[in-house]
Amino acid sequence: MPMFLIERNFAEQLQFDKEIVDHIVEVNTDMGVNWLFSFLSADKKKTYCLYEAPNAESIRENASRLGLPADVVVEVTDVNAAMFA
Repeated sequence: MPMFLIERNFAEQLQFDKEIVDHIVEVNTDMGVNWLFSFLSADKKKTYCLYEAPNAESIRENASRLGLPADVVVEVTDVNAAMFA
């Protein structure tokens, strides 16, 4: 399945609790997208998230349903350090 890197910019610092995370997982499952990994900036106002999804539009629709920004969505491929050895 294709992978996408999503840059999200938030006006306020992020605060997640179990209820919010459970809702995100539920919507992701319904939309057929799979969260893999996220990085949170030091000021907690920006994230970079790696997802598997059928296409970029499903990422944008998923974010819209969750009320989350998806400021930049870029399809990426796997890079392995062994490729550079």
